[in-house]
Amino acid sequence: MRIKVHLALLLVTLIYGANFTIAKAVMPELIEPFGFIVLRISTAGVFLWLFHALFIKEKISSLKDLGWIALCALFGVACNMMFFFKGLSLTTPINASIMMITTPIFVVVFAKFYLKEHISLRKGAGILIGMGGAILLLGGHNFSFSGENITGDLLVMLNATCYGIYLVLVKPMMIKYHPLTVVKWTFLFGLIYVTPFGFNEFMAVDWANIPDFGWASFAFVIVGTTFLAYLLNAWSLKYVNSSVVGAYIYLQPVFAGIIAMASGSDQFTLRKVLLSLVIFSGIYLVSVPRKLFLEQKEKWLSRSK
Repeated sequence: MRIKVHLALLLVTLIYGANFTIAKAVMPELIEPFGFIVLRISTAGVFLWLFHALFIKEKISSLKDLGWIALCALFGVACNMMFFFKGLSLTTPINASIMMITTPIFVVVFAKFYLKEHISLRKGAGILIGMGGAILLLGGHNFSFSGENITGDLLVMLNATCYGIYLVLVKPMMIKYHPLTVVKWTFLFGLIYVTPFGFNEFMAVDWANIPDFGWASFAFVIVGTTFLAYLLNAWSLKYVNSSVVGAYIYLQPVFAGIIAMASGSDQFTLRKVLLSLVIFSGIYLVSVPRKLFLEQKEKWLSRSK
């Protein structure tokens, strides 16, 4: 099961890594950020509710739990998406990516105080190693906190904060209910929250003149980044700690680089290979169970003697 969880998290990270470039391509020329969010949540929400009605059919057992899910939706859907899309429209994909890698820090801090998750020296080292690798990978000459990008950068960091809070708050509900039950309700509440901000932008879209790449971008964000990624993240939270899910964000720049190289806009270098290995090692330290880590450490020490 643990292998399946990590494969799911890898797929989510691949989707999120591609989302920076794909979503940026249509904003704000084809659709404004908040209008895009209304489109994203409403359409993906319909898929979630239909899928749940056909295959899950689980109900929330108490109004208290429903209220808690509404709180999760505020951070995990409304604030998370609005800060991210607005920030991405004002900054560059590279800047947005570097801001997003702060998420695991917030996850670990909130999990420490709310879920009482233990922050071991190994896990703390893994977070620092993963962040260091991601910063070096994205750092280069293209990254800068110039005045024209600072507002967008700060909004994306607020998004990372909200997402970190969401991963911690939603975990008890993921354990109690089926992940799809929780996600479908978070999207309903999220749509209620964001509609007042994005309705006018949504209605202003010139739907008749959307080019093919625009429709393809919409489809990717709705089906991939929204429906599939949220569902897989929710399912993963049933089996691993919030900090493990959050740590996978360090792989986003790796997959973003792979996508860029596949499209011919970047080159494969030894530096990128080495830094990708650094990021993977950080995730390993955060996610591997303590017992397994000690066993592997003992085997390595015995071989080195």
